[in-house]
Amino acid sequence: MPKYFDFKVCGYYLYFTAHCIVECMHVHASDAKLTEGGSAKFFVKSNGDSVMQHRGSLSEREARIIQRFIKANYREMYLSWSTMSDEGFYGDEK
Repeated sequence: MPKYFDFKVCGYYLYFTAHCIVECMHVHASDAKLTEGGSAKFFVKSNGDSVMQHRGSLSEREARIIQRFIKANYREMYLSWSTMSDEGFYGDEK
């Protein structure tokens, strides 16, 4: 389960799984359990904006903080994503 960073953002790890790489770029946010079931899921657009598909246990405040973090770091995150997936950003046509 690749983490985008080794540190937590707002108490959550940001990661993706080998099962997810068939979808466009996205970010799961989860606590130490790193389970998809309780995680939030953000699809990332090519400008760094993100669309939250699933909130998980995030509060509205935590979701906003994580979305701002994704916006500020999406290029670096995409480098990790693209090592395992040929899928692009959310909303981009192939």
